[in-house]
Amino acid sequence: MLKRLSFLCSALLVLAACSHNNDNASTAPQPAPASAATAPVAQPPAASTAAAPAAAGTSAPAAASTAAQAPTPAPARAPAAPATPFVDDGKWVEGKQYVRIEPAQPKMTNTDKIEVLEVFSYGCPACNQFHPTMNKLVQELPSDAVVAYLPASFMPQENWPMLQRAFLAAQALGVADKANDAMYDAVWKTNELSALKAGGAGLKPASALPTLDDAAKVYAKFGADPKEFVAVANSFTINTKVKRSDELVKNYGIEETPTIVVDGKYRLTPRSAGGYDQVVELTKWLVSKEAAGK
Repeated sequence: MLKRLSFLCSALLVLAACSHNNDNASTAPQPAPASAATAPVAQPPAASTAAAPAAAGTSAPAAASTAAQAPTPAPARAPAAPATPFVDDGKWVEGKQYVRIEPAQPKMTNTDKIEVLEVFSYGCPACNQFHPTMNKLVQELPSDAVVAYLPASFMPQENWPMLQRAFLAAQALGVADKANDAMYDAVWKTNELSALKAGGAGLKPASALPTLDDAAKVYAKFGADPKEFVAVANSFTINTKVKRSDELVKNYGIEETPTIVVDGKYRLTPRSAGGYDQVVELTKWLVSKEAAGK
C-alpha cells in the first residue's frame, strides 16, 4: 500500500512534480530540460509551513475573472496524426529518460491499441501545470494509440481520494472527458474544490475539505444529475474501481505525478524526459517503438 504522507508536491529548480519524496508545491512556468543526473531533493520543511500551500495557490487570483464564465468543454480531438516510423537514433535511453516496467503490467483499458496513460490528480499542482501539454499530446498521438487517465489517491491531506472517486464516477456517467478542464479550474482557479485555505495559507482541515457533493456541482454543468452522481460515486462499482486504480498506481511503480505509462511497459515523467515538450516527443517515440514491436 502507498503510505500516507504529508503535503508532498515539490518545486525543483528545473521541474515540478507531486511526489512521494517531496513536500512543496509549484506552479512555475514550464521548466528547462532537466539533467538525467539530477540528484534527489533534500527533505523539505514540514507540511504545516504556510509557504508551501501558498505556492500551490498562485493561480487563485484568476478566480474573480473566471468564476462567472460558463465552463468550456474539452476540445475535440483533431484527426489522428500519421504514425511516426520507429527510428532509434540513441536520443532516448532506457533507464535514463524512461523506465521499463518489469514485469509489464496489464493496461487500464480493454483495447488492442497502444495505451498512453496519464497518472494524475486534479489536486496536484504539477498536473495542473502539465495539463496543457497533456492536451497537446492527446492531439498528436497516432490512430493506433488510445489515451487513458488513472487518478491517484496517495495525498489524502490534499483531498486526492475524493477527487479520484469523483473522476471515476464521472467516467461511469460519461462526463469525465467533457469536464476535464473544468475540474482543474475548480481546484486551481475558482478554488471551489481547493484543499487550500483562503489565500493559500496552509491546507484545510479534513472536516473542511470539498466533498463529492461539491464535485457534483461541477459535473452538473456537463449534464450529470448531482444526486445520481453522488450515488454512483459511493457505489460498489466505484469502490471496486478505486481499489483497482490504487493497485495499478502501485504496480506501475508510480513515484510522482504526472507520470505517463505507455502500454503498461514504459514509464516516464517530465522530470525524467527533461521537460514538457520532451514528454510529448518521447511518448510518441515509445508508441512508435511499441507499434514496431521493438
